[in-house]
Amino acid sequence: MNTLDLDAVRAFILTADLASFTRAADRLQTSQAAVSMKIRRLETQLQRRLLERTPRHVSLSADGSTFLATARELLDLHDRAMTSVDVPTRRLAIGISQHLVGAQIPKLLAQLHLHDPNLRIDIRVAGSGQLMRQRRNGDVDAAIVVQEGRDRGGKTLYTEQFAWMGLPLWTPDRSQPLPISTQGETCSLRNAAIAALDAARIEWNEVFIGQGAACVGAAAAAGLAVAILAERAAPAGTVDLSQKLKLPALPLRKVALHSALRDRRSREALEIVGVALQRHRA
Repeated sequence: MNTLDLDAVRAFILTADLASFTRAADRLQTSQAAVSMKIRRLETQLQRRLLERTPRHVSLSADGSTFLATARELLDLHDRAMTSVDVPTRRLAIGISQHLVGAQIPKLLAQLHLHDPNLRIDIRVAGSGQLMRQRRNGDVDAAIVVQEGRDRGGKTLYTEQFAWMGLPLWTPDRSQPLPISTQGETCSLRNAAIAALDAARIEWNEVFIGQGAACVGAAAAAGLAVAILAERAAPAGTVDLSQKLKLPALPLRKVALHSALRDRRSREALEIVGVALQRHRA
């Protein structure tokens, strides 16, 4: 069998990670057509279709999902051999809003390590306001936060829809106030959700308060309450119960990256984090 083209393997991994030929081409400083051609040659060599392509969407095929892990290992070994002496170890501190991360942190850390083994990642999970203060104070290099309507600045990564998450068959006792799980009175999303319940004249009872999507979602996964969460950060097995329970819609919020870092290594790592948050669903 012929030797694999490592440039084509790299193009495949970037396209899979970023879900975009255009983004991969920008990263590789080449054209979209060149990236597509490299991957097609790789598919021909492997005699497998690695990516499913539509005009607006790129996703892994079954064979692509299988090959991706091996491709990462191959490229990681090559990069370690080439850069273990020349590339210095450096630290990158990233703050991520507690509304956006659930159980995907281990997978995200593994992906970042494979991308750049010499980059020491320090992830801080906290409220958006706290993370912005940490960034201003220099405690974190970058902050990925949920922005309120009055907030400005940063690079918008995507728009997040929040919902009332719970177990599919969960039904509250109609004779009692609706049990809800939130992040407490300091959380603007919690306050907006409660205002919506009050406006709809739905009685509620805050039965669980926790910090972070994983903690708040645990009450929903246990069948104790509905949780105010982004669907992509909700625990596995939970679903949006808004329509079933006739609950008011929760607000859309922009997710923005705040960072002044311009070096290639940092920008690549931050882009991987942003794409991973956007694509994840537990």
